[in-house]
Amino acid sequence: MTTLEAIEKRISRRSYLNEPLDKNQITFLQSHINKLNKDSGLSIQFIEDGSYAFHGFMKSYGMFHGVQSFFALVGKEDDIHLNEKVGYYGEKLVLEATKLGLGTCWVGGTYDKKHCPCTLQDHEILVCVITVGKVEDKQTFKEKTVYKLAHRKTKPIEELYKSDVPVPDWFLQGIKAVGKAPSAVNRQPVTIRYQSDDKITASVASKGGYLLIDLGIAKLHFEAAAGGRFDLGNGADYKLTSSLQQQR
Repeated sequence: MTTLEAIEKRISRRSYLNEPLDKNQITFLQSHINKLNKDSGLSIQFIEDGSYAFHGFMKSYGMFHGVQSFFALVGKEDDIHLNEKVGYYGEKLVLEATKLGLGTCWVGGTYDKKHCPCTLQDHEILVCVITVGKVEDKQTFKEKTVYKLAHRKTKPIEELYKSDVPVPDWFLQGIKAVGKAPSAVNRQPVTIRYQSDDKITASVASKGGYLLIDLGIAKLHFEAAAGGRFDLGNGADYKLTSSLQQQR
């Protein structure tokens, strides 16, 4: 499965089978975590048994069932790009897990953060977690119901970007991938701006809540479909590689 195929297939899953991950799946995911931590400066951790953080109605508000494992997104509290990195590199893990046929879900508040069994070094904080586990092929009735209650209607493509000039097809492919990006209650708060000479920026209206996490996720999706790379930061520029510049 390619990354673009994983983007198409990924949906948030909240009901998990009562089966632990296979050892080879854990090894595969841990190898990616090690690489992502080295690249990002984060301290992402795989928690094999974190069920207590989701056990009981009051901890997950009834939104999750059968959670055993999750990724703990941890980083330095003084990292000015912490939340954006969490979104960008966390979504990389989500897509790798999707390729393995596993279900995932970004979780900001509906779990017991105080009893999350992750390790925090000095000046590190736990930003959020991503549940991961084996799931049924199709969403359960409960998952569909929660999805309808917790998500807004998906925005049309034309509302995800702004431009005063015609945009190229490769840019639209990137926008379509952004339309598939998960965001808090499906707000889809990220706006991609296209100007002449392929100048592109991605931004959110403010830095509050989970908006910068959403920004990181959206940037990754755009890059996966369009190529190139965004700089870190709200409103930061997008850069084409030299080979892509020659192709376009």
